[in-house]
Amino acid sequence: MRAAARLTLLHRLAAGLLALVLAACGGGSSDGAAPPAQGNWFDATVYSSAPDASLAVAEERAAVTRHTLALPAGTLAYTATTGHLTARDPVSGAALASFFYVAYTLDGASAARRPLTFFYNGGPGSASVWLHLGSYGPRRLATGVPATNLPRPFALVDNTETLLDASDLVFVDAVGTGFSQAIAPNSNRSFWGVDKDAAVFRDFVRRYVQLNDRTASPKLLFGESYGTTRSAVLARLLEQAGIELAGVVLQSSVLDYNSNCAVVEPIVTSCAGYLPSYGATGAWFNLVRPAPAATEPFIASMRTLAADRYDPAVRALMSSGTAPDAGLVAQLVDATGIAQSSWQLRFNQPPEPVRRSLIAGTLLGRYDSRIAAANGSELARDGDPSLTLVDASFATAITSYLGQLGYTNPSRYVMFSNAIESWDFGHDGRPLPDTLPDLAAALTLNPRLQVLAISGHHDLATPFFQTELDLGRLGSLPNVVARAYPGGHMSYLDDASRGRQRADLGAFYRAAQGL
Repeated sequence: MRAAARLTLLHRLAAGLLALVLAACGGGSSDGAAPPAQGNWFDATVYSSAPDASLAVAEERAAVTRHTLALPAGTLAYTATTGHLTARDPVSGAALASFFYVAYTLDGASAARRPLTFFYNGGPGSASVWLHLGSYGPRRLATGVPATNLPRPFALVDNTETLLDASDLVFVDAVGTGFSQAIAPNSNRSFWGVDKDAAVFRDFVRRYVQLNDRTASPKLLFGESYGTTRSAVLARLLEQAGIELAGVVLQSSVLDYNSNCAVVEPIVTSCAGYLPSYGATGAWFNLVRPAPAATEPFIASMRTLAADRYDPAVRALMSSGTAPDAGLVAQLVDATGIAQSSWQLRFNQPPEPVRRSLIAGTLLGRYDSRIAAANGSELARDGDPSLTLVDASFATAITSYLGQLGYTNPSRYVMFSNAIESWDFGHDGRPLPDTLPDLAAALTLNPRLQVLAISGHHDLATPFFQTELDLGRLGSLPNVVARAYPGGHMSYLDDASRGRQRADLGAFYRAAQGL
C-alpha cells in the first residue's frame, strides 16, 4: 500500500510539473486570445490528406452560426463554431497541425463550468463525420438501420437524443482527415502513429480549452473504434499534463489489438471474444435453436458458453492439438447457426468466414452483421453491406451541412485517408498496441475518472465481449462500466438502441460530474 501510494504521489508530482511547463509556454500563442470569429467563412485554403502534405501557414479562424433545437423537455438555443485551431508543441510553442472542428455550445449556460466533450472517430484515417452526423450532435442522419429500404441519401433531421443538453460538444478530425492537416516542417505522416497521434490530440484539446476559457469545465472524451485506442493513450497524456478528465466514453472498443483474433494472420489468439456476437447474429436470422425467448438472457448465456467452454477448448486445441468434443461442437451449431462443417474446418472461428458462409449466397456486414446483401448486389460490391448502406449519405451530408454552418472550402472533405497504410502501430515496446495500461495509468492519476464502454451485439469488427474481457484486466472498478445493445459498430444508428444508449449516457454524465 505504501509503495502504491508513493507511485501515485510521483505521478501527480510529474503531472503538476508538466502542467507548469505547459502554462509557462502560454500554449504557444503570443496573446492567448480566442481566434477571430465571423458569421460565415469561405476558407480558400486547399487541404490534402497525402502522407507528405503540409501547410506552410495556418489560420485560426471559425464561422459562427446560431440555431435552436426543440426537445421534449424544451427548446435549446445553441451556437455552432466551425473552423480551425492550431495544435502547438507544449514546450517550444511551435505550430504542429491545423485541426478542423465543429463545436456546439449551449447559449446562456455558464461555459466555465459546463461539461465539454471531445468526439472523434478512428480508422486510423477516418474523419469524425460518423459520430458528428450519426450519434449525439444536434442533427443526425435518419438511416433506419438495420432496415435497408429507406430512400438514399438519408434525411438530415433534428436529433432528439442529442447530448447537447448535457454537455457542449466538439467534433474534431484527425490529421489528414476532414480538413485537418499538418503544418510545415511537419507532414501528415508525422502524426500517423499511436503515440504521435495521441500527443497532437492532447495539444489540440489543450489549445481549445485555453482559448475558450474551459479550464474549469468537466472534460470528457468520446472516441469510436480506433478512437478508443487513442482515448486510452490520450487520457493518460492529458492527466499527466495536468488536464483532468471527468469521463471517457469508449464506443466499439479496440483497446488491445493483440487480443482481437481478427487483427493478424495467422490467428494466434482465441476468437472467444467473437462467439456471443456470432450467437446474436444467428438469432437475428432465426438460425439459433431453440429460438431465444429474450435477448439479454440469451446474450448472457453466450458469454458463459464462450468463457467456460469454448475458450478453454480453443486454447487446448492451439496448445496441444486436443480436438474439441462432439457435444461442444453440436452446442455451438445450435447457439450460433454456424454449420457443423464450418466448426470442424476451423474451430477457432474468425469473423470473415462467418460473414461469408452463415447464409448461402449472402454477405453479412462487418460493422453490422444484421445488414445482409446477396453476393454480387449493389450493397455487397465493396465488401461490407453495412458500410456501403450509409457511406454515400454521410459523404453527401457533411459538405452541405458545413455550408449550413457557414463554412465552405474548395477541397474535398476527406472521410477516409490512407493513413492506415503507413500507420505506426507500435506502442510501449510492442508492434501492436495494448492500451489497457494507459487507461489504468489515467485511472491511477485520477481515481474519480468515469469510464463507459458502449458496444453493439452485432459488431463483427470490435466485438462487445472482447471489450468486456479486456476491461476485466483493470479489475472490478465501480467507475468502469460496459454496456452492449442490439446493433453494430455504430450502434447509435439503431433507433431503439440509440435511445437506450442516451439514457445510459445521461446517467454517466451525472456520475462524471459527481451528481
